[in-house]
Amino acid sequence: MQIEKDKVVTVHYRVSELQGDVIEDSHDDEPLVYLHGYNAMAQPLETEMLGKGVGDKLSLTIENAYGEREEGLVQRVSINHVVREGKSKPKLKPGMIVYLNTKQGSRPVTVVKAGLKFADVDTNHPYAGKPLQFDVEVLKVRNASADEISHGHVHGEGGVQH
Repeated sequence: MQIEKDKVVTVHYRVSELQGDVIEDSHDDEPLVYLHGYNAMAQPLETEMLGKGVGDKLSLTIENAYGEREEGLVQRVSINHVVREGKSKPKLKPGMIVYLNTKQGSRPVTVVKAGLKFADVDTNHPYAGKPLQFDVEVLKVRNASADEISHGHVHGEGGVQH
């Protein structure tokens, strides 16, 4: 079965900066399961995935996978809205990538300046404006259910549970 719109696709992936630093690697965790054709990943990558099947591998460099970098997107936020891993809540430091709770869900931001109660964060995606290398291996492809298509996302294992 080949990848096309309305297919549920399971992949392992690695995203790296061009100098080789790995940003994300699903091999360290569970593979990504997504509904193809619903903007679940960078558009150039989704386009290149069309027609691929189980066992296919793809390497692609994308110039602005996370969009263009915009100036002036620094905001002061309460540190209560910053999500940090673990119970110890490590001290915020400039350059640290953290997640900010918003009405649209959690989103990655970069700490510019940190105080006791507030932090200045750059709300550009941390990798906006950077060329990135994507390495993908297709593990599974299946037809999406009518519910998955109507909701625009995968249900069940690897997807949304509702």
